[in-house]
Amino acid sequence: MSALVHALAGRLPAGCAARPLTHEDLDPAFEVYSLAQLEDSGLVAMERADIEADWSRPSMDLATDTVGVLRDGRLVGAAEVSRGGWRAEAAVHPGHRGAGVGTWLAGWAEERSHAAGAPSVGQTVPAGSSAQRLLEARGYRPGHTSWVLELPPGVEVADRPLPPGYRMRTARGEADHRAAHDVIETAFGEWADREREPFEEWAPGVVLRPGFAPWNLRVVETGGVVVGACFTVVDERGAGFVDQVAVARAHRGRGLAQALLADGFRNAREHGAVRSELSTDSRTGALDLYRKVGMRVSATWVHLVRGHGHDHAAAPA
Repeated sequence: MSALVHALAGRLPAGCAARPLTHEDLDPAFEVYSLAQLEDSGLVAMERADIEADWSRPSMDLATDTVGVLRDGRLVGAAEVSRGGWRAEAAVHPGHRGAGVGTWLAGWAEERSHAAGAPSVGQTVPAGSSAQRLLEARGYRPGHTSWVLELPPGVEVADRPLPPGYRMRTARGEADHRAAHDVIETAFGEWADREREPFEEWAPGVVLRPGFAPWNLRVVETGGVVVGACFTVVDERGAGFVDQVAVARAHRGRGLAQALLADGFRNAREHGAVRSELSTDSRTGALDLYRKVGMRVSATWVHLVRGHGHDHAAAPA
């Protein structure tokens, strides 16, 4: 038991115990997270591989950065803190809500984030969910909004020819992987509240992600320089999911992003996908672009942020 879990043990709901998660908890943790998402949003927006990738990041120490709440030996709640304490994720099994497990997990996440030196902690939760109500009762405030979008059946993103001098290809080897990472992180780094992620932290969720195949990562280059990248997977539901797509600032406005998007979805279909999805948020300003190519919002999430030292009221979850 970690020192923090031990310090908070007295606040646990009656009949519950807590301990750090281990790799043996991967399947039970995925069950908790996925069932909670299904209950709150009507869809599961994650895969087992996502958790496995997050837990393999060099910065993640399961002994201090994760916790599980158990009742009768069964995992009924889980939480983790990552990105240097800035981001937290927590979920309670739908069949064990209302007993205070969510409140305890939120308190643990806040304390762990504070101990890691982050000035605030944020969680992204389904809009209108019990998790949103709990966090807002604890003093969390809106940060940004995220959306999951899908293409309606029978609709495809139209191919867009690349301008002269550009070509698209599959990323090959570490040099391409690092170039793709640089394009993606530089573009995402333009968001005011996002820090650049080192390659060693990015790679486990992309090129080292369980099941990664070369076709998953495609790049656009000109003059031998990678200026665009797209990472696509086919998830367990048979959805082709564009997880990351970015174009270097100097090369925007030339149709490269749409070309990458169409290419990603087409490759996914060729590898078994029966639907096409992606996610975006209000920091990118890309929602209208995706709507223009025929995508529609299927789920809305909100990112809530709380600074440390804020007084809060407890609420059951």
